[in-house]
Amino acid sequence: MTHESLQALSDIGAFRLTLPIDFGGYALGARDVVEIVSEIGRGDGAAGWMVFVAGGLRNIISFPDEAVQEIFDDGQSWVGPLAAGASIFATKVGSARRVEGGWMVSGSWHFGSGCKHAKWIAVGVDYECAPGQTSRAMAILSAKQVTIIDNWHVMGMKATSSNSLTVDEEQFVPDRRFMDMREFPLRMDETRRRYSGLASKFGARGLMLLTNLTHMAIVLGMARGALECYVEMVKKQQPFNLPYPRVAEMASTQVCAGKAFAMIKMAEAVAYRNADILDRHAVEGIEITAEQEQAMTMEAVYATNSLDGVLSMLQISVGSTTANETNPVQRFARDVRVALLHGAVRLDPTAENFGRLLMGIDPFPMFAGGLPDRSKQAPAA
Repeated sequence: MTHESLQALSDIGAFRLTLPIDFGGYALGARDVVEIVSEIGRGDGAAGWMVFVAGGLRNIISFPDEAVQEIFDDGQSWVGPLAAGASIFATKVGSARRVEGGWMVSGSWHFGSGCKHAKWIAVGVDYECAPGQTSRAMAILSAKQVTIIDNWHVMGMKATSSNSLTVDEEQFVPDRRFMDMREFPLRMDETRRRYSGLASKFGARGLMLLTNLTHMAIVLGMARGALECYVEMVKKQQPFNLPYPRVAEMASTQVCAGKAFAMIKMAEAVAYRNADILDRHAVEGIEITAEQEQAMTMEAVYATNSLDGVLSMLQISVGSTTANETNPVQRFARDVRVALLHGAVRLDPTAENFGRLLMGIDPFPMFAGGLPDRSKQAPAA
C-alpha cells in the first residue's frame, strides 16, 4: 500500500482497534471491529486486510512481558501494522533448533500479509521437543532478519503485500520471543488478567472466531461498496440492446439490486449476531464451547462465501464496462474472490467438519482450520 494510505489508516487508529489500552489501543469488542473493518473494506479490500493483519497483535501479547515490551517499544509512532504473520498454522513451516538462550530459526514462509510494512514478523516453526518428537512453535523475528520474496503477483488483493518470506541464513530468536503452540490457548487466557479492555477478555476460541469474523467483515464491506458503485453506474449508463433511457429503468437491474441488497443484509445479520455473542461471552466471562465454535464458524463461512454471488450478479448485470481496470466493481470482484481463497473461509472443508458433528461423528481436531490439534500431547520439556 502507498505510504499515504497507511498514514491515513494510522491517523484514524485503524491499526490499534484491538490493541490493549495498556499500549495505547482501543481494545474494542467484536461488534465494533466488524462494523469498522467492513466500513474500511467498503472503500478497499486491501485496506481492510491491513487492519485485519494488525489484529494479529492479539497473539503477540500472549508472549512474556519482556518480549511484549520489546515489540511495543515504538509502537505508538509506527505507521502501518506493527507485526505481520506468515505460515504460523500452515502444514509446512520453517524449523528451529535449540541453542544457548534461544533458538536458531531457518526456512521459508508464505502469505506474509503486511510484511512490507511491519516491524516484526511472526512465523511458524517445527522443532524437536523430545527425541524423535516434534512440536509446532511461533517465533517472532524482526523484519530485518527476513528477506521478502517478490512473488505476490495475483489477480486481487494486490496491495496486501502477502509475499513469501525466507531467511538467507539461520537467525537467532531469544527464548522470550519463542512459544510452543500448545501453550497458546493458556497464554491467551492469561492475557485476560494481564491487560485492560474488552478485546483482552476473549478466550482462545473467541479469538479464533473474531479472526474469522474480521475476515468476513472485509468481504461484507466490499460487497456493500460494489452495490453502491453499481447503483451509481446504472443511473448514468444507457443499455446496449434494450430501448430504456437508463440501465436503472430495466426491470432486470432493479431485481438484481434488490437481491444483492437482501444477500448483503443476510450476511450482515450473521456477522452482527456472532459478534454480539462473542462480546456477551467476553463481558460475562463465559467460555465459548467447542460446539458453539463449530456452528458459528460454519455460519460465518457460508455467509461470507454467499457474497461472491453478489459480485458476480452485479458484474454480469451491468456488463462489459466493469472489465475496465479503472472500474471499482471489477476490483471488488477480484479482491472478493481472492479473499475467499483463504483457507480459513473455504466452504467445503468447513461444511464437512461441521457435518461430522451433526452426524454424531467427532470433527477432525483442527486448530485454526489447518493445524492438527496437538494439545493433548505431552508438553515440551
